[in-house]
Amino acid sequence: MEHREPGYVADKAQLLKRLRRAEGQVRGLQRMVEDDVYCIDVLTQVSAATKALETVALQLLDDHLAHCVAEASAEGGPVAEEKLREASAAIARLVRS
Repeated sequence: MEHREPGYVADKAQLLKRLRRAEGQVRGLQRMVEDDVYCIDVLTQVSAATKALETVALQLLDDHLAHCVAEASAEGGPVAEEKLREASAAIARLVRS
């Protein structure tokens, strides 16, 4: 199959902004642990960082379904079946995490 532009290309700037924010949160977590901050306060920040990454994951999934899966479905056949399997596996990974 030929290489195509990723489904998230229209949202790339927003995704990068969210990822940079999550990166900052993780760095903050490292500082909190280094500074022996109270456990519950660290856990609260872990939850916030986790939610930030989940938001990115859901946006990527939405873009993948709207772009890559929809396009493959229009083609039909093995390509469509493969994209549906990929999407299903990605959803399963997100639900388990």
